[in-house]
Amino acid sequence: MLDLAGSLREWIEEGRDFAVATVVAVGGSAPRPPGAALAVSADGTAVGSVSGGCVEGAVYDLCLQALRDGETLVERFGYSDEDAFAVGLTCGGTIDVMITPFAGGRPAEKAERAERAERAALTAASRSEPVALARVVRGPSGLLGQALLVRPDGSSDGGLGGGPELDRAALDRARALLDTGRTGTVELSEDGSHCPGGITLLVESAVPPPRMIVFGAIDFAAALVRAGTFLGYHVTVCDARPVFATRARFPQADEVVVDWPDRYLRRTETDGRTVLCVLTHDAKFDIPLLTEALRLPVAYVGAMGSRRTHEDRNRRLRDAGVSERELARLRSPIGLDLGARTPEETAVSIAAEIIAARHGGTGAPLTGSGRPIHRPAREPQPV
Repeated sequence: MLDLAGSLREWIEEGRDFAVATVVAVGGSAPRPPGAALAVSADGTAVGSVSGGCVEGAVYDLCLQALRDGETLVERFGYSDEDAFAVGLTCGGTIDVMITPFAGGRPAEKAERAERAERAALTAASRSEPVALARVVRGPSGLLGQALLVRPDGSSDGGLGGGPELDRAALDRARALLDTGRTGTVELSEDGSHCPGGITLLVESAVPPPRMIVFGAIDFAAALVRAGTFLGYHVTVCDARPVFATRARFPQADEVVVDWPDRYLRRTETDGRTVLCVLTHDAKFDIPLLTEALRLPVAYVGAMGSRRTHEDRNRRLRDAGVSERELARLRSPIGLDLGARTPEETAVSIAAEIIAARHGGTGAPLTGSGRPIHRPAREPQPV
């Protein structure tokens, strides 16, 4: 639901009636992950998606039904259902969808605390403020749809209706997911202990976009900026040469910084989702920059250059004190082997490697692989 925060916040301010369908669980091969949402207003306007087209029509109708009935419900769609072909989910997976009606922009039949949590979460997410929203998606009927908002500092709003122990346990688990920017399900008992089969929470995390920092203001960097923006990164270009690091050359970058790369990296903020792409291709920039980068807990460090350049760079990095373990994190030559030649093709190969590193992909063709297309979400790990 939080991925639609901007639109839903507008609907709330306008006092519209609407219903939100949220994917709360997936099994097997399913096109959208937990947290994906489709919202339908009383006038029939729809935003978002829960299935990439597979079950949109059926979910759309359920949203209109929820608006009429004023009740929260959970529906499962799967290949084993008799009407699977009719609704279009023929990919072999299952999805559970929770539909929540909002009357006049207010959740129907919700406790005031839970209502406040959902409205506050949508407001925070629409402002790009980090926040997590935990909602009961399976459990006693009286708790279904109850919500708890959690902020990074540990403060919260709302409640799950199961007592303070459940709220405290949910807060702890939600903060852990929020810290890594993940959305996922959590299973607890009513007393807050871990208990599969008790109460299931969907915890949605809304966090600012991850950072992509591109070092080296060259034509390949311009193409990579466009790819990074397309993938949802907050993209920064950094180069020590003011004649090249200009807004005119990189109009799609969120930031263009004139600074020595290693100095900028030391003073800027990074985290476990940050990707660093070193395209400077110059030892006087590369060595101090990579010495710093390979010691940071970031998601990805890649460097451009030929295999000869790579071997020379590795030798220089070892001389600079970089350990073999740190050196093993370096993706160089940067990108996957796509046969790329142009800046745009090279940007695609780099973006593909970043995606594969993020989700544990192999980069191999899907044809004949026998591997599942959609992998379960995994803990983010520096690579």
